Amino acid sequence: MALYNETGIVLRSYPFGEADRVVVLLSPNRGKLRTVAKGVRKTKSRFGGRLEPFTHVDLVLYEGRNLDTITQVSIIEAFAHLRNDLDRVVAAGTMLELADLVAQENEPTHRLFLLLQRGLRVLDDGQPHPDLVTAYLLKAAEIIGVAPALEHCASCGRTDELRKFSFAAGGVVCERCRSAGSYALRAGLTDYLAAVNASDLARLPDPDAAMSKEAIGVTRRFVEYHLERRLVSLAVLDH
Repeated sequence: MALYNETGIVLRSYPFGEADRVVVLLSPNRGKLRTVAKGVRKTKSRFGGRLEPFTHVDLVLYEGRNLDTITQVSIIEAFAHLRNDLDRVVAAGTMLELADLVAQENEPTHRLFLLLQRGLRVLDDGQPHPDLVTAYLLKAAEIIGVAPALEHCASCGRTDELRKFSFAAGGVVCERCRSAGSYALRAGLTDYLAAVNASDLARLPDPDAAMSKEAIGVTRRFVEYHLERRLVSLAVLDH
């Protein structure tokens, strides 16, 4: 057992015992990191609000048998501005939820960590682009190996007659490969999704209201299909 340093973004936390909390973070070096913050639920806790979700922190931890204990914590980035706007909180919550779902313990997740950090920085800088969450989901899908095919048939690789989309096949399919579960998308939507996916989160293409609405719907359903989990934080869109 020893002390060690680590950085991470707080994904969530929950009560543990009478005064402690388990804090779950995304670490670039250790993947999903479950830790315990002793006495954090007490009024006079020395940790204060430094372990709230969205916060990028630097930690000193003491190795334990089951959970490592946080002994020191300092804030690297608080992302304070995004917390004051519901749209930005929903978008940030979706980013954290997906990272929490796909990250594994004791497996480095540098690309996923950098994507999450980039997404939170963009949200902290101003109102979110209508396609920001769509872009984040597409880029995260690529990192974990389930990115949808958008420019060639997911089954045979053809680049023409791409008129249908199939969740099971993994993206767009040509007329030859279409199955009973495939369906037609709005004309131009796959090109729109490809452009969003190819762009930096801070420099997304000019939005199209109709395309954006359908793009997030298709991308959300595709990710949920392949993860076999609902993204609860996006349920607000259903209302």
